[in-house]
Amino acid sequence: MTTSAGARRAPGLPARGGVGLKPEHFREILVDRPDIGFFEVHAENYMVDGGPFHHYLGRIRADYCLSIHGVGLSIGSESPLDEQHLNRLAHLLDRYQPESFSEHLAWASHGGVFLNDLLPVPYHAETLARVCAHVSQVQDRLKRRMLLENPATYVEFAASTMAETDFIAEVVRRTGCGLLLDVNNVHVACVNHHRDPLAYISSLPLNAVGQIHLAGFARDTDAAGDPLLIDSHGSPVAQAVWDLYACTLGLLGPTPTLIERDNDIPAFPVLLAEAHQAEAIMAAVKTRRPLEMAA
Repeated sequence: MTTSAGARRAPGLPARGGVGLKPEHFREILVDRPDIGFFEVHAENYMVDGGPFHHYLGRIRADYCLSIHGVGLSIGSESPLDEQHLNRLAHLLDRYQPESFSEHLAWASHGGVFLNDLLPVPYHAETLARVCAHVSQVQDRLKRRMLLENPATYVEFAASTMAETDFIAEVVRRTGCGLLLDVNNVHVACVNHHRDPLAYISSLPLNAVGQIHLAGFARDTDAAGDPLLIDSHGSPVAQAVWDLYACTLGLLGPTPTLIERDNDIPAFPVLLAEAHQAEAIMAAVKTRRPLEMAA
């Protein structure tokens, strides 16, 4: 499978910090006009023609860069992609022309039933062919390059024949898609599976990274009493994730970085402070030579 012929790379996000755009903050943002690099929204919250969400997003988009992040395409599903969902997504991207679009390496639907979760896939040749076909279909329909996000996982499949990083690298190579590097997901998965997170990141196709995500996690224990981290998006970014982020930027250079917070939403200045913290770390590594972004 070759790179999707119709895919193009949209103008990129600025190498700054951004936050998820939440309804609780719409009016405050319009009044205060905060100094922030970009906002990100979940595509599925805007797949209607009108309403207050579009009213506010249209006004905010006029002044800020925008990333649209999908959670419902079910890229890893054994079923064909939902054409109606993909068409609604294409309409949304045409409407707002975001600087970035991304989705997850996961599946979330089966047999026409949407499961409202991001579930893992086994890493072998059959899954690879299916994921590549789906990514190429999305890029051809949207006529733009998409970023694929690495997952947070809690189980692994005995049927897997490839390392996750090798699987992701091959998807990038075959389809020409980019990578959304979720540093929190790396930390969560590597703690859960007893792996070195920096070695994981170093094994990825870093020249394809177009955006970074940072988020908080919850702590639990598994049946054996070992630590189990949950990608909860309900707390501030942990210090271990900030440390891993700084190491990652040492490899990449300054990179657009989103603070994700989807539960227990704090006051906007709290999120803005985390975005500015990400920018301070970028500034600290700016003297190092970044990898060139993929053409």
